[in-house]
Amino acid sequence: MIDLKLLQKDFDGVSTKLMRKGVDAKLIENLKTKNEELKLAKSEFETLQALQNSMSKEFGVYKREGKDVSELKAKVDANKIKITEALDIQRVKQEDLETLAMSIPNIPDDKVPDGADENDNVEIRKVLIPKEFSFTPKEHWELAEQNGWIDFERGVKLATSRFSVSFGMGARLERALINFMLDFNRQRGFEEVSVPALVNRTALEGTGQLPKFEDDLYKIDSLELFLIPTAEVPVTNLYQDEILPEDKLPIKMTAYTSCFRKEAGAAGRDTRGMIRQHQFHKVELVSLAKPEQSDEIFDEMVTCASDILTALELPHRLVTLCTGDLGFSAANTVDIEVWLPGQATYREISSISNTREFQARRAKIRFKDGGKNSFVHTLNGSSLAVGRTLVAIMENNQNEDGSITIPEVLKPYLGM
Repeated sequence: MIDLKLLQKDFDGVSTKLMRKGVDAKLIENLKTKNEELKLAKSEFETLQALQNSMSKEFGVYKREGKDVSELKAKVDANKIKITEALDIQRVKQEDLETLAMSIPNIPDDKVPDGADENDNVEIRKVLIPKEFSFTPKEHWELAEQNGWIDFERGVKLATSRFSVSFGMGARLERALINFMLDFNRQRGFEEVSVPALVNRTALEGTGQLPKFEDDLYKIDSLELFLIPTAEVPVTNLYQDEILPEDKLPIKMTAYTSCFRKEAGAAGRDTRGMIRQHQFHKVELVSLAKPEQSDEIFDEMVTCASDILTALELPHRLVTLCTGDLGFSAANTVDIEVWLPGQATYREISSISNTREFQARRAKIRFKDGGKNSFVHTLNGSSLAVGRTLVAIMENNQNEDGSITIPEVLKPYLGM
């Protein structure tokens, strides 16, 4: 969550930055009210505590001088009750502020460009030049069905819409992509981990999916467990509520998981094909770092994901997200968008974010920083979304007869 001490110290500065991210003014005003109520509760408690200390000293003087202490004792006892009540009020006000703060997004970095939505994102650079076709390129769902790689109707039969089944070379390519990406990331210094696909509420609160995005999650009510929307959740929370030795940082990890999202807020978007599925495969990068390391590691993660696409010979571009398109937990984000000739546009295939200490504060992930404990910075990003990478391969490598050329770097993973 946001730094409540910073909020109390510089409310106007923090609120101005939050409003850049589109946080409602009423919510900020409510935050201010809760903050003022807590400050008042603390002040009242401290006043009563100071009075208690003063009366306690006076009580000692009375006893030494042989004075009657009965009236003073009654005042001391009455004040003790007030202190207990004031402490309870302070605790409630602290909990009220923290509960509200859990729904407040991260503060954007100063360098993040202002903007309302994805149309205001800023392109950093393009990598590789899109191929020119001598024919009208098909979209991926046509190619998938023509080649027998993906069956969307059987996915609906087994589950519901936005599920699919991969067959033959489609299934083999998914597996090849997963192995290729994991090997690539491992060679770049990211340790491979395998994590559960189910997590508890605490883990999702730690990375910021809860409480705000509960409607987008698949939940097993009887167990109070959730299917993961991304490997970011379990991998980041591996170190939840821990204090790490300074020399252990940075910790750089990569993981393959299936991911599950209801896509509750995406009705009507990308209903055909594999762009927006309820279940999809993804290889993730997650890093925990000291604050002074996080910008460098952020660049490493962006480069790593981009280089995978370059190795697959897929044209793509890098864009910096504006404040209005920035995710809940992110302080800054670079999206990687791959070129899809069937749609004649770039589509997101990776989103790499530095959350600074926002997630670490929620998940209580700290490190020994000299003589004190400090919060780590957490970073995460797709490297890459497997289904969307398969889509890009199909559309960019299609031939006029509908066949698809396999990228050279994947052939060893396919025994070719």
